[in-house]
Amino acid sequence: MMRRWMLFSSGFVACAGALGVWASPAFAHEKWFQNPEGFPLRWDLFFRPLPLAFVGLALLATLVAALLWRWRDGRGFLPGPLAFGATDERRRALYGILPLILGVHVAVPLLVNGVQGTLFSPDNELPGVWANFLGFAETFVALSLFYGAFTRIAAGALGAMWVVGLFVLGLEPMLDNALYLGFAAFFFLAGRGPISIDRVLFPRLEPPERTAPYAVPALRAGLGLGFIAVAFSEKFANLPLAQAFLERYPLNFTGALGVPLSDEVFILCAGTVELMLGLFILSGVFVREIVVLALVPVNLTLTVFNWNELIGHLPIYGALALLLIWEPGRKNLRLWIEGLHNSPSTTLSSVKAKNPDAADRDD
Repeated sequence: MMRRWMLFSSGFVACAGALGVWASPAFAHEKWFQNPEGFPLRWDLFFRPLPLAFVGLALLATLVAALLWRWRDGRGFLPGPLAFGATDERRRALYGILPLILGVHVAVPLLVNGVQGTLFSPDNELPGVWANFLGFAETFVALSLFYGAFTRIAAGALGAMWVVGLFVLGLEPMLDNALYLGFAAFFFLAGRGPISIDRVLFPRLEPPERTAPYAVPALRAGLGLGFIAVAFSEKFANLPLAQAFLERYPLNFTGALGVPLSDEVFILCAGTVELMLGLFILSGVFVREIVVLALVPVNLTLTVFNWNELIGHLPIYGALALLLIWEPGRKNLRLWIEGLHNSPSTTLSSVKAKNPDAADRDD
C-alpha cells in the first residue's frame, strides 16, 4: 500500500512538473508515428487503481479550477490584449482577419491528407475508393477555406466527412479528430469573414449575424473534446500503444529531472496533462492560462517529428491562438460580429483610416 502511494505521489510530482516543463509525448500523437494496428483499446488496463487515480486527479483539478474561476467572476490571471493597449477598432479589424488565418491553418493539413488518401490525420488511411472520394472532398474543402469561396458549403462537407468517417473508419479515429468537427461548425456559423471570395461574389451564401456568437464556443468544444479523446485512445485506454511508442522514441525525460518514473506512470502523467487541457478548454475555465501552457509542449517535439507533426498541429495552433486573444463579454461579441461583417476594404484600412496618428506612431 505504501509503495503504491509513493508511486502515485511521484506521478503527481511529475504531472506538476509537466505543467511547467511539459517536455512529454502528450502532444506527439502516438498513432501518427506508431502503427496502431495490433493495439486495440484496453479498458481492462484502464480500470485499475493507478489509472483511475490519475483520471480522478485531472477531474479534481478541473473542479477546483472551476470553483476558483467562479469565485473570481470569470477573470483569469493572465492579461489579455486590452491590458496591452488594444483598442476596440484594432480588435474589430483583427476579428475580421481571424477566419482567413484559421482557414489557412485548416486548409494545409486537409490538402496534404487529401492527396495522400488519409482522413484528417496520417493514421486514418482510407480503404479502396473512399481514398478517392473523401480525398477529393478534403481537397475541395481545403481550397474553399483557403480562398473563402462557398465556405458554408465547404463547412457542411467537412462535417459530413466526419460523419462518413464514423462508418468508414470507426468512432475512435473520428473522436481523435473532433477538432475538425469544431472547425466545421465554426466556419458554418461565422463564415470566412470579409477577406474572402464569398464577401465579394457570393454574399448571400454567408451566415447571418445571429449565428456568429456561437462559432468560437463550437470551435472550443471541438478542440477540448479532441484532447480528451486522444488522452484516452492513446494513453489511458491504450497503454500498450503508448509503451511501444516510447520504446521507439525514448521521450521519458523524468530520469534527467532526478525523479525517474516507469514508462507506465510517465504515460499516465502525460495523459493526465492532456485530459486536464481538454477539460479546461471544454469547460471554458482559465482558457488563456491553459493555452499558454499548452503552446510549450505543442512545439517541443517538432525537432523530433518534423513536418508531419507541424502540418498535423496547424489547426491546433490556429485554435489555440484564437483562444489566447479571445475576450469574454458582450462587448467582445459585438466587436466579433462587426469584424466579421465589415467590408474587405474597411477591415484592411480601419486602423489607419480612423486613427492615423496612432498608426503612424506604431510604424
